[in-house]
Amino acid sequence: MGCTQSSEDKQQFERSKAIDKALRADGERAAREVKLLLLGAGESGKSTIVKQMKIIHDKGYSQEECLQYKPVVYSNTIQSMIAIIRAMGQLKIDFGHPDRADDARMLFSLAGSDDGELSPDLAAVMKRLWKDSGVQECFSRSREYQLNDSAEYYLNALDRISQPNYVPTEQDVLRTRVKTTGIVETHFTFKDLHFKMFDVGGQRSERKKWIHCFEGVTAIIFIVAMSEYDLTLAEDQEMNRMMESMKLFDSICNNKWFTDTSIILFLNKKDLFSEKIKKSPLSICFSEYQGPNTYEDAAAYIQLQFEKLNKRAETKDIYCHFTCATDTNNVQFVFDAVTDVIIKNNLKDCGLF
Repeated sequence: MGCTQSSEDKQQFERSKAIDKALRADGERAAREVKLLLLGAGESGKSTIVKQMKIIHDKGYSQEECLQYKPVVYSNTIQSMIAIIRAMGQLKIDFGHPDRADDARMLFSLAGSDDGELSPDLAAVMKRLWKDSGVQECFSRSREYQLNDSAEYYLNALDRISQPNYVPTEQDVLRTRVKTTGIVETHFTFKDLHFKMFDVGGQRSERKKWIHCFEGVTAIIFIVAMSEYDLTLAEDQEMNRMMESMKLFDSICNNKWFTDTSIILFLNKKDLFSEKIKKSPLSICFSEYQGPNTYEDAAAYIQLQFEKLNKRAETKDIYCHFTCATDTNNVQFVFDAVTDVIIKNNLKDCGLF
């Protein structure tokens, strides 16, 4: 009898040990799992950051994957040209050469029958239009209408992208614009941490879908398009895009659910901002701003406006970075710094820092 009892005890002990080991392994796994939530208004650059993670941490895009973006590159390029031509009518800008009016009519006709390809005829029409002085004048006033940030990049590359054997480069892929609907989840490993990154739709109509992503989030990366200080929303022509971003940041940063969540602020599109600030004053957005319209002064002022929204400044830090989401080296450098902050905060939580 005693022998049987001893055998049962031993089995129970082994089972208990195995359970403890499994729990420890689960705990270690959980400690190494990082959930990142990407938040920000529409067109701030969230999806571009996700694409960069694939390039930096997940072998990048194969030729086959790049080819899948070819119709998107063409669609973005064609739609950008159409947006500029339509705006010429609204802004009462004439073509530099009268023949371009025929090209504009041909653009609408050929674009309507486009099948995911850029035909030689359509490419030729777009090249002539893009060189026109009236079209260039309208492009220079793009803050007065809705135009993709990638418009100039693709239209300047018409010779290259209209070649019959064209394969999009990683830079072409990074600059594609497809509105994110729903939630896109990306997994990768970096510095012995397993990242789960959630990109959620930024337009107003998508925000109600974010809610169930919030639980157990390690950090929030909030992305702001700095260059949109002089633009209005696609969904609301009266609402300044920077003000909309600040409103959203306020609601995220001071939310009771995120008391212990690291908030990382990416002030993005710094390349576009540095060009735009030379001709479009910051006072368009911040009427009280009286400083110089230089990149350094205006960027510091925008950073300060966001940091001032943090109502828990004494106990909660906002980690701010200036980024250019289409620049792989810049994103790699910044994400390295972000990961170090996450590791440091994880060690703090474990009492090891």
